[in-house]
Amino acid sequence: MGTIAIDPARDVLIIVDLQNDFCPGGALAVPDGHEIIPLINPLLRHRWFAVATKDWHPVDHCSFTHQGGPWPPHCVQQTSGAELHPALKTTSIQLVIAKGAQRDKEAYSGFQGTELAKILRQRGVKRVVLCGLATDYCVRATALDALREGFEVVVLEDAIRGVEVMPGDCQRALEELRQKGAQLAASADLTFDERP
Repeated sequence: MGTIAIDPARDVLIIVDLQNDFCPGGALAVPDGHEIIPLINPLLRHRWFAVATKDWHPVDHCSFTHQGGPWPPHCVQQTSGAELHPALKTTSIQLVIAKGAQRDKEAYSGFQGTELAKILRQRGVKRVVLCGLATDYCVRATALDALREGFEVVVLEDAIRGVEVMPGDCQRALEELRQKGAQLAASADLTFDERP
């Protein structure tokens, strides 16, 4: 894998669902989810557009087990579990996209039911660089929707973690993304030209 030159005029960083409830100690913790933060924070030091998505569920969201869904209640609106992890350098994030805010609609993707694609197009974005949680759910869904929307997609393999409900789910998700046209890379592959 060669280096990937980041152009702030056309590239965007999307941090998927790096929320307290998806990190150790949270209601729906992704194993080692917090370990990606030291890889993501250095990317936030550079001058490019940074977006964070977050689940923002009502208390009776359709994905919750007591509503017949597959997941325990998580990322409930106005709770600490729904907030971005405190170790994340949020002062460098220019846009937060809330998803899954309607009780009867699931939204794994940051593009589903949001204005994200429109906002990125208005900014002239051509390529999205993805990191965050979880590989096999919201990262996968966001990457697939970004491809469908016509964006180039780079997924940072070292800066994602997965749920692995079934063994191999993460590897299958990454292989699917690669076959659909996403580029898999490491955070260290990104290079930045910081000349004014």
